[in-house]
Amino acid sequence: MGNGTSMEETMNTNISEAEELEKIEIQLLLQALYEWYGFDYRDYAYNSMKRRIWHRVHSEKLTTITSLLDKVLRDPQCLQRLLADFSINVTEMFRDPLFFLEFREKVVPMLRTYPSIRIWHAGCSTGEEVYSMAMLLQEEGLYDKTKIYATDINANVLKSAKNGIFPLEYMKKYTSNYLQAGGNRAFSDYYSVVHNGVKFHPYLTKNIVFAQHNLVVDRSFNEFHVILCRNVLIYFNKSLQKKVHELFYESLGMFGILGLGDKETIHYTDVTSRYEEISVKQKLYKKVK
Repeated sequence: MGNGTSMEETMNTNISEAEELEKIEIQLLLQALYEWYGFDYRDYAYNSMKRRIWHRVHSEKLTTITSLLDKVLRDPQCLQRLLADFSINVTEMFRDPLFFLEFREKVVPMLRTYPSIRIWHAGCSTGEEVYSMAMLLQEEGLYDKTKIYATDINANVLKSAKNGIFPLEYMKKYTSNYLQAGGNRAFSDYYSVVHNGVKFHPYLTKNIVFAQHNLVVDRSFNEFHVILCRNVLIYFNKSLQKKVHELFYESLGMFGILGLGDKETIHYTDVTSRYEEISVKQKLYKKVK
C-alpha cells in the first residue's frame, strides 16, 4: 500500500472545506443584514438559519449563499422574502392546552389579588395565543383590568394578529384545544363566520396593544405581572437565550410569572436561582428574588 491520501480522506477534506466555506458565507450574509439593514439574526440557532437560507437560495433560483447576499443587498423584495423565511410563525389557539389549564388553575388566583394586570406576550406571531389568553381572562373575570402587550419582530404577522381573521378549517382543532384548556363556553360564541374565514369579536382586542419589538436588540418597556414567550427561545443560540432571560427577569415585577414553551427551560441559565417552579411540566415560573 502506498502512502498517498485515500479517496475517503480526500472526500472528507472536501466536505469539511465546503462546510467551512458555507459557514463563512452564512456569517457574511447575517453580518450584512445587521450592518446594512439593522436586522440582527447573528445569534439565532445556526442549523435553523442554514435551512432557511438555503430554502431562499433555491426559491430565488440561485446556486450560492453569496449570490443571495448580493441580491438581498440590492433587491428590497428579496430582503422581505428572506425576512419572512426567518420569521417563526408556528402557532395555534390554546396551543399545548394543558399549559393554559395550568395557568387557569395556578396563576389566575394570584392575578386576582392585583388591582390591574400587565401581560407581555413576546414573539406573539399571528396572535392565536394572545386571543386565547384574552378569552381565558374574560372567562375568569379579569380581562377588564388587564392590558396585554403583544409583540413580534415581524410587522406582517402583527397586522394579521390585529385583523383577528383565521381560517374556518382550523376551528375544529381550536375548539378541541379550548375545551382541554378548561374553556367553559361555546367556543363559537367568540367569533363570526366571514367570507374569508372567521373573525374574532373586537372586544377581545380592546385591551391588547400590538407592537413591534425585537428581543435581540430592544430593551424592556414596562414592568409586568406575566411574561409569556413560548417556543421562541428554541430558535436562539445559548448566548442570545441568556440575554433574553435577563431581559425577561428585568421586566418582571416581584412574584411575576414567566411562561415558556414545552422544550424551553430556565435551568442551566444565570437566572435559575431567581425563580421557583410553579409547574415543572408546563414551564411556569415565579420570580422570587
